[in-house]
Amino acid sequence: MPAVNRIKKPVTRKGKIAILKKEPKLVENAKEALYLKGNRASQTVISLMKDLYDLKKPNVQMMKQKNDILPFEDITPAERLASKYNASLFMIALHNKKRPNNLVMGRMYEHTLLDMIEFGIENYKSLKDFKVEKITLGIKPLLIFNGELFENNREYGRIKSLLVDMFLREEVQKIRLQGLEHVLSFTALENTILLRSYRILLKKSNTRIPRIELEEIGPRADLVCRRNKIASDDLFKQACKKPKALKVKTKKNISKDTLGTTFGRIHVGAQNINSIQTKKMKGLKKTLSEKNAQKRKTNDANNDNAKKLKEISD
Repeated sequence: MPAVNRIKKPVTRKGKIAILKKEPKLVENAKEALYLKGNRASQTVISLMKDLYDLKKPNVQMMKQKNDILPFEDITPAERLASKYNASLFMIALHNKKRPNNLVMGRMYEHTLLDMIEFGIENYKSLKDFKVEKITLGIKPLLIFNGELFENNREYGRIKSLLVDMFLREEVQKIRLQGLEHVLSFTALENTILLRSYRILLKKSNTRIPRIELEEIGPRADLVCRRNKIASDDLFKQACKKPKALKVKTKKNISKDTLGTTFGRIHVGAQNINSIQTKKMKGLKKTLSEKNAQKRKTNDANNDNAKKLKEISD
C-alpha cells in the first residue's frame, strides 16, 4: 500500500513530499547513514567517526547532541531516529570501562534492525595526522577486501556486506580511470579488521596505461571485533530480494561470455544434402558406383509402385 494512503494522511504538501520520498522504489537512492554519539564517548571514537563522516559525505547526517542509546540492550531509540531521518545505516560512538573506544555499525531493514557489529578502536591515526593532499569531496571509493576470512567465515562475510553498504554510493555502469581517486582497504585478521585509506596517484609510464601508486591519507585504525547481532539467513535473504520488475528475463538461445560478447544459437531443420545444387566440379561429380546405386534405387521404387497399382486394380 502506498505510504500516502495511510490512516493519518499528511496535511501539507511538504509533508506529502516527505512521505513520498520514503516510499519503496524499484531503484533505490544511495543509502543514507546516521552518525550518533552515546552518553559517554571517547575522543578517539568521535574523531574516527568524524573522519568517516568526511569520507561518506553527502549521504550522511551527524547528530551533535548526545543520545542515551545502548544498542545491544535496547535498539528501539536508534530505530526511531533512523525512521525519522530515513536512514538505513547507523554508526554509534560509545565508551565505557569494560569496552573502551567502542564503535557500533549497523543497518536497518524496513526500519528495524538487520545487522549490527561492535568494534573496538586501536592504533588510530586521524586524517589530520597525514600531512598529504586529500581527495575530492563526494568521490566514490574503491573498496578492497583482503583475507580469506571474508569468504570462508559467515560472520566476516556479513561484516563485509555491512562495510560495502556503509561506504557504497550510487551504482555506475561505466568507470573513468581519472575518476578513481580513493581506495578503502579492509584486511581481515583473526578477530581484527585493518582499516586503511589511500589516494590513487596516476604516474607516467611508457604505455597507454598509467603506473598506479597508493599514498596513505588516513584514517588508519584497527577494528577489533567484539559483539554482533546478525540476522537469520531467512531474514537476510528476504532483505536482499530484488523486485520482479528488475530481474533480467532470460532469452532463449542467447548467452553471454565473461567478456560480455553475445552469442546466439540457431536451430536449423534437417537438410537433404544430395538435393542441394552445387557448382559443377570434377571433384563433386558422382562416381559410376554411385550412379548405379541411384539407378537401382529408382528401379526398385518404380517396381514397388507398379506392384501396388496392380494389387489395387485386381
